[in-house]
Amino acid sequence: MKRLLPKMLTASLLLGLAACASTATQAPRASAPADTTKKPAVASAVPMPAEDVTRYRPVFPAPKAAPAGAPVRPASVPTNQVNAQIEQRLRDQAYTNQNVKYAQGYRILVYLGLERDQVMAIRRSIIGRYPEETDYITFKSPVYRLYIGDYLTKLEAARALAKLRGLAPKLELESTQVLLNKNP
Repeated sequence: MKRLLPKMLTASLLLGLAACASTATQAPRASAPADTTKKPAVASAVPMPAEDVTRYRPVFPAPKAAPAGAPVRPASVPTNQVNAQIEQRLRDQAYTNQNVKYAQGYRILVYLGLERDQVMAIRRSIIGRYPEETDYITFKSPVYRLYIGDYLTKLEAARALAKLRGLAPKLELESTQVLLNKNP
């Protein structure tokens, strides 16, 4: 028994070391990048027969030819595609849209500061050059703000901003509610 015990300890010790060695971290191996080139298909020794799919294809009969003496019918043209109910809904929507005065859009902030004389001078220079533009001056003590235009899209506002560049020291686009120009 005394001889068997050291051999068993030695065997269990070796098994434990072998198990630890297999789970130990290994040094990273240098690997080549994956080959992503398309390789030609290798012809196998036995060629695959082509599958016959003709029985799955649909078969349509040939169109019948019209007799020579038969009158040719012209294609029917729809006469009234919108019925009365749809017309009424369109009228209701148009009436509702007439009452809309504001929409989400953009204005250009031209001036933000404390000087009333300066805001009025910038306003006069812009309106003198572009009289079709609308201007809005707001005053919240002690700050004056000068806004120009009512633009529905950012593209329109960016074009106007490029046009106004040079007339004011700092120009900025601001998203806000704008007044829709209604011509009755």
